[in-house]
Amino acid sequence: MKSLKFMHLLLFGAITFILSCSSDSDSTDDTDDVDDPIATGSTPLSAFDEFNTDGVTISFDGDEITIESNGIPNHTSPYWEEDNPLRIERVVALALTPGFIEERARNYSLTVSSAPGIATTSTATGLGAIGIAVTGAPIFNDLEGGNRPIEETIAETFDYAGAHSGPSGYHYHIESSDVTANTTLSFDDEKLVGIMADGFLLYGRKCNSTGDHPTDLDVSGGHVSTSQHSDEEEFYHYHIVNEFYFGSVIALFAGDLQGNPEIFM
Repeated sequence: MKSLKFMHLLLFGAITFILSCSSDSDSTDDTDDVDDPIATGSTPLSAFDEFNTDGVTISFDGDEITIESNGIPNHTSPYWEEDNPLRIERVVALALTPGFIEERARNYSLTVSSAPGIATTSTATGLGAIGIAVTGAPIFNDLEGGNRPIEETIAETFDYAGAHSGPSGYHYHIESSDVTANTTLSFDDEKLVGIMADGFLLYGRKCNSTGDHPTDLDVSGGHVSTSQHSDEEEFYHYHIVNEFYFGSVIALFAGDLQGNPEIFM
């Protein structure tokens, strides 16, 4: 009898533990087993004035910032439908991936801290959106479907803006190759490119604090300095790393995320 009672207690304890773990995994407020991130300054709010207002909505709620986008950029591309005034003929790409911009567009929503911190452990990026560009279209990493490196598709499908279409819509992989794309994405300058999933801003290859390529970047292209948006306050942010990824191509983001990334909705 005692043995039976003991087994009941064990079973009850196991069920309680499982339910507890399940509850913890669904909660974003339970941080008992997560180290506090290292403070690196607040995101300058004026940076969000750079985003395409036709496709991106920014809202502020206490210490949270929500970026909502329809995934549609505001620049020219051969990926627009033929009757769209922003359509240009294919020049850089040897071929186009299936799907027009509006045809495959999807909404993206990202909520991040207004003062994101460096996490104790970096997070590798996966396939899909890892950031939202100022144009409204998502930023992807340096891999294609099947984890193929982007150099396998660079010469074939990317437009002037460094983007192409996929099952999840139009998205960027590499830096804009020519200013004739009429895109606000950076081309070896200090312009804001967008915001990453961990809440840190991504700038072009040059840094406004020095007017040159920064030499103190970490493995993900990040450092702490001022920017044109921060009113001389230093904060952590990323730059496009000034290194050719393949031939003359530079990936927008090819490292780990240094903060705690949020999930795109």
